[in-house]
Amino acid sequence: MTANRRTFLLAGGGALAAYAASPADQIVLGVIGAGGRGTLVMNTFQKDAAVRVGAVSDVFEPNLERALSTASKAGSQPKPYRNYKDLLADKDVQAVLIATPEHWHYQMVLDALAAGKDIYVEKPLCQKPEQGAALVEAEKKSKCIVQVGMQRRSYDLYQEGRKIVAAGELGSVRMVRSWWLNNYLGPAATKLDGKLDWEQWQGPAAHRTFDPDRFRNWRYYSDYAGGILADQGAHVFDGIHMLMNAGYPLAVTAAAGKPHKQGVDSPESVVATAEYREDFIGVFSINYAAMQYRTRNDQLNQLDGDQARMDIGREELRVYRKGAEDQVAIEKKSEKGFNWATDLHVQNFLDCVRTRNTPTAPMRLAFQAALVVQMANLSLKSGRRMRWNAATNKVES
Repeated sequence: MTANRRTFLLAGGGALAAYAASPADQIVLGVIGAGGRGTLVMNTFQKDAAVRVGAVSDVFEPNLERALSTASKAGSQPKPYRNYKDLLADKDVQAVLIATPEHWHYQMVLDALAAGKDIYVEKPLCQKPEQGAALVEAEKKSKCIVQVGMQRRSYDLYQEGRKIVAAGELGSVRMVRSWWLNNYLGPAATKLDGKLDWEQWQGPAAHRTFDPDRFRNWRYYSDYAGGILADQGAHVFDGIHMLMNAGYPLAVTAAAGKPHKQGVDSPESVVATAEYREDFIGVFSINYAAMQYRTRNDQLNQLDGDQARMDIGREELRVYRKGAEDQVAIEKKSEKGFNWATDLHVQNFLDCVRTRNTPTAPMRLAFQAALVVQMANLSLKSGRRMRWNAATNKVES
């Protein structure tokens, strides 16, 4: 190690101690949407000894049965519900985890707020700009705690990266370049292994003839989501906003190739460029027709300052100074890896449920990131540069 290189290992030990909550602080959680992500995050909640899963709702029977079984192994005995409104009416449930497809987020969050529940909702926050603006207003009027699943906000590595930028280590940063590489060009799903309430699953979306692939790969259909650009771009642009202390975009443009995955209508290779009042641009390139990488290597953000560049990925960051770009000047690594970010984010939410403090990713911040990818998709459809009118809370071309 060279003498001018600073390397730090981020252990996150303080968060572990928070898991030993008093039984008096017990929180009863309801889970709405118990697919792969919903069950994983539910398990993360149950690492807190004072959390009990009191109810699970899903419209796909195998998901519901698996989540009930998984929760029971951790000591909970949740009630099963096949309609989320019945779960929201359960007065024993204090907080809800919403991990449904994106097209349901807006209505479910509004309904949960009306029911007086604290909410942890997966990203992206919503499908449309007008939905996000309405949710931000609803958040202002509510006393409920809402945390959106933008876990970089709670992640020790990104918090350290934000400090480096704020301290001026990079000088003036006029561009952030980000990319994400993977491959999802596999065959379409052709069958399901259990009963699905298809009509209820479609909900507020356009109603289509039953299609197993629309259920399994909903992220890539515009009826239900904003494509892989929105699914991963919401994370990336939120990370950019956090690191750069940025707010809403001024304007967004995007370009894309055609979709290559059978049947879907959202492209897998997209470049989105956002302009900011803070005097920089954020450029995000995503290619899900690339080779597959190890998770720790599939995503990177590069902050190009005039004095130094910072590269920050999932599990480590490095700073390279002007005149010595081949030498690492600062290096920080997360000892527990990127999955630890979800643990930290869930614990932050639980701490805020108990203290009534504001969580790290409230809806107003989550909407800023969702808005960028929504504007990018609007740019793809119109072929135009889309502008955000902050006075009217509307997108204009």
